Amino acid sequence: MEGGIQNTMLDNSPMENTKNLSSFNLASEWREFQHVLQSGPSSDSARLAFADPEFLLRRETRGIRFELEMLKPELELRRQGIEHTVVVFGSARFLSPEAAAEKLRTAQQSNDGEALERAGRDQRNAVWYEQSRQFARLVAHYSEGKPQADQLYICTGGGPGVMEAANRGAFELGAPTLGLNITLPHEQRVNPYVTPSLHFQFHYFAARKMHFMMRAKALVAFPGGYGTLDELFEIITLVQTKKEKPVPIILYGSAYWKRLINFEVMIEEGAIERKDLGLLNYCDTPQAAWDVIRSFYGLE
Repeated sequence: MEGGIQNTMLDNSPMENTKNLSSFNLASEWREFQHVLQSGPSSDSARLAFADPEFLLRRETRGIRFELEMLKPELELRRQGIEHTVVVFGSARFLSPEAAAEKLRTAQQSNDGEALERAGRDQRNAVWYEQSRQFARLVAHYSEGKPQADQLYICTGGGPGVMEAANRGAFELGAPTLGLNITLPHEQRVNPYVTPSLHFQFHYFAARKMHFMMRAKALVAFPGGYGTLDELFEIITLVQTKKEKPVPIILYGSAYWKRLINFEVMIEEGAIERKDLGLLNYCDTPQAAWDVIRSFYGLE
């Protein structure tokens, strides 16, 4: 019915120049928010709740803060059409081959035995940086020219080391990359290869780990420390208990992982079943890790 109730409602609406009831004037809302902050209320209790940082940081509002940490990345990732990720974990301490070589040269010039030992270890572990970079290039190469709904995006914790290497590998092929960074007492910088609009900062580890898993089509865990183990076992547990769908879980660097964790002890003691080890895939080359993912999903 022409000129019916919908048009009447729009004509009488107080919204300026609005022809769509779902429109939202962010600029207007921001001006109002700035005015509230600058005008200064007569007392703390008179502040608008969303403009009161002391209120938002109370223990009682922790649930609201957690919800916001879940919602902000979700809305932005949905807006950008990011649906499928390959999550790469690993030590933030491993250097690139170039940085490790420079550190070794410096140590050799110093004649410091301890520095030489550390530099030699860094050079040995630089292989994980380079292989993470090469693996991410394989993922990014697969996605080239694919419809967005079929693309796989590299997602890391956004920090240095193995995470930087994975973001770097995808970045070098022109692919967007995600970084889910965490605020720490010893500030963890975001690496320069994360796409700026896909860099998200978290306070809560739990919210961050949930976002890792929500879009993950595979997890590749390179050698790492406590943080890597935390994230790895979180995902193993979710898949084992069927709280999450099965995904390829790849332990990259079989010698490291088998030396670090003896899963056979858990089987011998009845803590897990033999079939639970089937959740894990050991790989030692970037191509082998990518082949596990391709085979799991039947990718060409």
